[in-house]
Amino acid sequence: AEFPTVAFKACTQQQSRNLKQSRLPAVTAPEDVLAGGACVGADCLLRVLANYSRSGEVKTTITVGVVGYPNVGKSSLINSLKRSRACGVGAAPGVTKCLQAVQLDRHIQLLDCPGVVLETGTPPAAAPLRGALAPQRLRDPLSPAAAILRRCPPEQVGGE
Repeated sequence: AEFPTVAFKACTQQQSRNLKQSRLPAVTAPEDVLAGGACVGADCLLRVLANYSRSGEVKTTITVGVVGYPNVGKSSLINSLKRSRACGVGAAPGVTKCLQAVQLDRHIQLLDCPGVVLETGTPPAAAPLRGALAPQRLRDPLSPAAAILRRCPPEQVGGE
């Protein structure tokens, strides 16, 4: 009741208009539906949001911020719920440059924001590992690569 969790898969098809939504809940959807390009789990998530917009018997307006690391699908989630291309999406981080409000229905507004990467005190070489920089923009690609290799067990890195 306090922290609802919903299994959700955003639409992965070309996001231009009328994005497909499967009516099946993600937890019971067959493998071929989950492997397809349609959104799965939207009905459950929309129900949760609608419940938050109710205060007793009165419907209130809520604004929900969609926050997360760069390039994890925040804009795709919003597009999937809206079933149209309300937010720009792309394979590289940094497509969303500023806060954008998207009206889902009369009572629910979603806020799309740029990716958030908190300063952790780790060396700058770790920033690309958190999706803060597109790989093409790196001046020194060897430092992040070395950071990845330090995190991997040697038996997984060595090839045969």
